[in-house]
Amino acid sequence: MDYFEDFSAGRKLSPTVLAAALGACATETLLLNSERIERRFGSYGVDVLASEAGLRRSSLYSITDRQRVCRTYSIVRFTDHPDDSYGREHTKVLAGNSLGQVFRSHGWSIHKQTLHIGSVDAEGPTEEVCELMRLHGRQTLALHVYQLLLVKNTQVFEYATIIEAHHPDHLSSSDLLDIYHYDDSESLSAEALLKLTALLRSKSTA
Repeated sequence: MDYFEDFSAGRKLSPTVLAAALGACATETLLLNSERIERRFGSYGVDVLASEAGLRRSSLYSITDRQRVCRTYSIVRFTDHPDDSYGREHTKVLAGNSLGQVFRSHGWSIHKQTLHIGSVDAEGPTEEVCELMRLHGRQTLALHVYQLLLVKNTQVFEYATIIEAHHPDHLSSSDLLDIYHYDDSESLSAEALLKLTALLRSKSTA
């Protein structure tokens, strides 16, 4: 959890970010990642791999040949102080439900404030992420790090900081750059990225 705190501590939502979130969500038509997976692969589900206070690892998967194939490996660091305005929805997320689907179904808009788009090398089935994705040999996975903001009416809440690694058949770094606005001035330090990729490679503990 400290890996997230290292780069998120002291990071506040600027007036520019707040305005961007309100503006984007007023006309937002972006698909949820769960919707992208279901449209492309014909099915979708989520497995919570590990959960502890404030931190959750999940596999967003589709079914291929009767096997679950992870399409997005997600590590979520929830804000330290959840707001009562979304308490009911947060409880459902903690119970293992799909984050985006829960909030959309309860009238919230979602804005992803991108902190980094890039890639990470994975070494093969000895790493949990590759085992879940059923990949063999050295692989390059698209990497997306962002703050997830919840928007309703004129209120904006910072809900979580999320790191996602995507299956090569699902999304590439070029795909992510086409989908999401990315301001390099908000990018993460090399040290922060090293710590986050180390967290990604570490094995989850239930």
